[in-house]
Amino acid sequence: MNSQIIQLLVLAAIAVFLILRLRGILGTRDGFEPPPEQQEQVQRRFEVIENDKAPAEPEYDDIADHADPQSPAYAALAEMKSREPSFDIGDFLGGAKMAYEMILMAFEKGDLSEVRDFLAPEVAEAFDNVIEQRQQAGHTVEARYLGTHETGLAGASFDPETAEGEVSVRFVGELIAATRDADGKVIDGDLKSARKQRDTWTFARVMGSNDPNWRLVATGV
Repeated sequence: MNSQIIQLLVLAAIAVFLILRLRGILGTRDGFEPPPEQQEQVQRRFEVIENDKAPAEPEYDDIADHADPQSPAYAALAEMKSREPSFDIGDFLGGAKMAYEMILMAFEKGDLSEVRDFLAPEVAEAFDNVIEQRQQAGHTVEARYLGTHETGLAGASFDPETAEGEVSVRFVGELIAATRDADGKVIDGDLKSARKQRDTWTFARVMGSNDPNWRLVATGV
């Protein structure tokens, strides 16, 4: 057998091997691909799915992050949001936290001028009376705020007739404060150690009004 015949047999064997190899990897049409008319139907079904709009995701419920959906507070907050869709309880609590620090320190230092717009008249009057009593007694307060460790929703209510919403917030702050008498002697507090300050404050606002400010209408522990 000459060399040319041997070369042809080798090439033929390689070709058969490659064909079998490709069929093993890719498969064959028989038994795997549908006939042309079924392929067209499948293609049409894919086109319908691709052109169909994805279902809209449900709107995020920010109130549920802070109140039990079965609670009166949740219902009140939902009413507030219906009157003012931009109302966000998370943003409100963030603002309440800043207001708490500002108002608390203004009260401790005896100067409400910068926070009076955030106080209801009866609250401002009560704070003024305490500050006046200190001044008459010759007492002064030194205070330094260290931070708010807790801010949480304590309750909420809504009056549908007036559209006024009230939100109570629980705060736990930490500060260093001491009261000195007229002679400069510390008679209350300690300037060397911090103390916890726990309060529950209630803020109110007419929902949907042009005035964006919430006002402090009640204080408690």
